[in-house]
Amino acid sequence: MTSPAGYRYSALPTRPHGHWPRGKSLAVVVCVGVEAYRFGDGHTEDVLPGVPAPDLVNTAWRDYGNRVGAFRLFDLLGRLGIPPTVLLNTDVYDEAPQVLAAARAIGGEIVAHGRSNSDSLAGMKPDAEGAYLADVARRIEQEEGAAPGGWSSPWLTHTPATLDLLAANGYRYLLDLRLDDQPVWLPTASTPLLAIPYNAEINDSSTMIGRQVGPHEFAAMIDDEFAVLRAEAAERPLVMSIVLHSFISGAPFRAHAVGQALQRLARDGSVWFTTPAALHEAVMAQPELFPQPVDRLPAGAAS
Repeated sequence: MTSPAGYRYSALPTRPHGHWPRGKSLAVVVCVGVEAYRFGDGHTEDVLPGVPAPDLVNTAWRDYGNRVGAFRLFDLLGRLGIPPTVLLNTDVYDEAPQVLAAARAIGGEIVAHGRSNSDSLAGMKPDAEGAYLADVARRIEQEEGAAPGGWSSPWLTHTPATLDLLAANGYRYLLDLRLDDQPVWLPTASTPLLAIPYNAEINDSSTMIGRQVGPHEFAAMIDDEFAVLRAEAAERPLVMSIVLHSFISGAPFRAHAVGQALQRLARDGSVWFTTPAALHEAVMAQPELFPQPVDRLPAGAAS
């Protein structure tokens, strides 16, 4: 097995025991994708495939998230005391600034998610990619008063230079990969980057839209994932991630089922509902549990 991200193999059962702050065993991160799309240009997410241009139907479906769905999800999470991890396309600052005000009001962390979800890092040259990453960070710093610590790529795309460029541009953690149920350090040419588990399946886009799974089945997936991780986290600190999007889980019939699952989780006192920034801080504070890599795994070498 080889790893293009440079991480080495480590078996979870061989790692030391421990816990998260305040004795919590399972950290739960709830991501909310807040996205912008350029009409008729670049990548799109569609609920009805094959609509001919001009595609007003799918455009309106996506626009629902920033007009209605985001506020419904933030209201739900605020009532449950769950701080959202907002995966933000910075074009939303110009298109729907009220969405950001609602996220700030409940303690949401802004994670950079590119300028627009019509974008992709795939195929970018290093200079262009570095400028793109820096531009997104500057816009968030301008609006929020601090540069983002985290990055999540539009469409989960990368180039061979992405990890090095993220570290070089001040990003400290990545929400794109689930190689583990614990955070994992990724070596780069400069400072290691922390991969915080990002779930590609407990994810309303890939599952409820991509695989046409119904909302109650999706809620059952949340319950089942939680049941297993909560039991296993009694021995060592684990992370569960749930990925929602404002225009998908923000729809009433989905928000109802997802909200019920989140309420069940919120009743469990062993859970630490947290943000990537707090997780990164907790990992940094426990190097005995999460040792940083001493070197980069050579390209093509066995992990």
